[in-house]
Amino acid sequence: MRALVFGLLLVLTFSVQARIEVHEFEDPEKEALYNDLIQELRCLVCQNQNLADSNAELAIDLREKTYEMVQAGQSKDEVVDYMVVRYGDFVLYRPPLRSTTFLLWVGPFIILFIGLVAVFFLVRGRQKVALDSAPSEQDLERARKLLEDDQ
Repeated sequence: MRALVFGLLLVLTFSVQARIEVHEFEDPEKEALYNDLIQELRCLVCQNQNLADSNAELAIDLREKTYEMVQAGQSKDEVVDYMVVRYGDFVLYRPPLRSTTFLLWVGPFIILFIGLVAVFFLVRGRQKVALDSAPSEQDLERARKLLEDDQ
């Protein structure tokens, strides 16, 4: 039994593949620019990770392209413009405010406003129900009579 478990664990460890990328830079400024760019650009496959955190094949390719462009001396704006032209504004974690991205920027505030309005009306409605369900003077008088009759 131990041999079977050991063999299974051994097979599972061989299936894990790790890829370590090593990039050498001419100066620390280019390395800082590269690190800044891969933190700022979104992985189009994962969508919730930046290029630095993603291990998707496309993210690896985009990191490599970013490295090549930085090594070629291109600026941050040039690299970002290249990625936006090729992949659209979605490649940016902070896309610019345009007509195509307006809902992306304003949408959360609209949802928050709708939620606050719904909570306001819900609380107001419950208060109104509570006031409407309060016993009237006639109900109180009838209850007093019933209590007096029992004594």
